Amino acid sequence: MNPSPSREPAREKVTVRTLRRMKREKRLIVCLTAYEALTARMLDASGVDVILVGDSAGMVMAGRKDTLGVTLEEMLHFTRWASQGVELALLVTDMPFLTYQVNPDEAVRNAGRLMAEGGAEAVKLEGGKHIVGTIKRLVSAGMPVMGHLGLTPQSINVFGGYMLQAVSDEEQKRLIEDARLLEEAGCFSIVLEKIPAGAAEEVTAAVEIPTIGIGAGNGCDGQILVTQDMLGLFTEFRPRFVRRYANIAEDIISAVSRYVEDVRSGSFPGPDESYDGREGQ
Repeated sequence: MNPSPSREPAREKVTVRTLRRMKREKRLIVCLTAYEALTARMLDASGVDVILVGDSAGMVMAGRKDTLGVTLEEMLHFTRWASQGVELALLVTDMPFLTYQVNPDEAVRNAGRLMAEGGAEAVKLEGGKHIVGTIKRLVSAGMPVMGHLGLTPQSINVFGGYMLQAVSDEEQKRLIEDARLLEEAGCFSIVLEKIPAGAAEEVTAAVEIPTIGIGAGNGCDGQILVTQDMLGLFTEFRPRFVRRYANIAEDIISAVSRYVEDVRSGSFPGPDESYDGREGQ
């Protein structure tokens, strides 16, 4: 009797504990963004570990210049929609600007809504030691928290632009200190955005929780990109750290242009797309 063919082990539901185990086992974590069910379902089926409902939706979906105008109600909609397409990935949602900075009580209430009403399994907050108290409150209330250091887009007006962060030795020391504080506060993971690769490696070695890089080199425990960037769907600008795996915007424009021509020429719909009245068609 021939032995059964070998099979890939069945995928399991990704949790915050899964990510910690992946770091220990040196298995890299794959993350992408989604704002609705169709994209989330495709990412989930592709084996992505973490799906982030990012406030980047304000730029790639709503056409705004930054993320600051995204509201809690908008994030609730995006999270609710994306959650319908997720089965195995961990679904994390950004807490938008001013939903956690005012006071911890408000942060708990808003994060609770994103989880209870939106279906998020964790929330992501930007910042270091100044939000440690808020993170502790959220974690103590049963809400998993992902941190975010380096270039934090909600502070873009403080930075004066989307510049590389943690360049000097002093800045890198503060970055490592902030990462350790976030870990002590209870974060299960930290996004590191637009910092030197060497600094990201030092942070990754300094903490036991996974680091997820975006523009932070390949020394992190995982990587994340905005899905519309890596698919070539969002074309307003292209950060240096984005690798494009498709040019979907070009494909869509080409397809729609052909549709426009066919409708205007009268060739669509043709006999194959029309009904002749026979039953069953």
